[in-house]
Amino acid sequence: MPHKSHTAVIGLGSMGFGMAQSILNAGHMTYGFDIAQAQMDRFKSEGGSTGTLTEIAPTLNAVVCVVLNAAQTEDVLFGANGVVPLLPAGAIVIACATVPPEFARQMESKCADHDVYYLDAPISGGAAKAANGQLSIMAAGTPDAFAAAKPVLDATAETVFTLGDAAGAGSAMKAVNQLLAGVHIATMAEALTFGMTQGVTPDKFVEVISKCAGTSWMLENRAPHIVNGDYTPHSSVNIWPKDLGIVSDIAASAGFDAPITQTALAQFRAAAEMGLGGEDDAAVAKVYAKQAGLTLPGEDA
Repeated sequence: MPHKSHTAVIGLGSMGFGMAQSILNAGHMTYGFDIAQAQMDRFKSEGGSTGTLTEIAPTLNAVVCVVLNAAQTEDVLFGANGVVPLLPAGAIVIACATVPPEFARQMESKCADHDVYYLDAPISGGAAKAANGQLSIMAAGTPDAFAAAKPVLDATAETVFTLGDAAGAGSAMKAVNQLLAGVHIATMAEALTFGMTQGVTPDKFVEVISKCAGTSWMLENRAPHIVNGDYTPHSSVNIWPKDLGIVSDIAASAGFDAPITQTALAQFRAAAEMGLGGEDDAAVAKVYAKQAGLTLPGEDA
């Protein structure tokens, strides 16, 4: 791959936009694509290259796919306007969505049919780290896939975990991470609202517990959203029925009982049913608050 990569980032949400910025800031020719024209315009205003995906695909060294799920990933790669058949031999697809391991293996095989490499590369770290090129990437693929992806990985990641020489292992590890992350958010919401029933205010909860053994990264990152009454979605409630659903399905296929996952999943599904799907995932606290008759910060009593 040449030193200056030609890269397309497909999916300019909070994570994808930051990744596109990081790749652009590393000196690579970078294109950004999204169903939201405003996001594409924003990226172009920051220096992103212009051109339709169909036009520029034959010139690309890398496609970074940062969409929501397996269905969207497959549509981007092999749908009616799929990019993989248009890519030159030796190009790399870096797939970042949380998907089942078997799906990642299928995509790797289909890409190989077109002489295109595939890196199973789920991401973690949040929007701020995405924008600063400091993500953790749980990656699996052939040595050639890693070599082809190196310019993008160098630009976007602080840590790249090499988890195997075939797709699937990265997605398996991401499922483990998402189990913990989703449970931690739901548990934070439960603990914070439980504290309210005992006269512990949300701001005091954050002040004390963030310095005690019960803390977690998710608690420290998400609980302030509740304190501030700000549910602007950095990561939305709707992510978790999908991701914990994947964990649940993988567990079932392995004959593994995951009762804590199921409980957290039920709370996020309840939040979505309350119409909170587009809010920040800290809004799962509203499920507990409603049940207990509590008033969270920023809400009318």
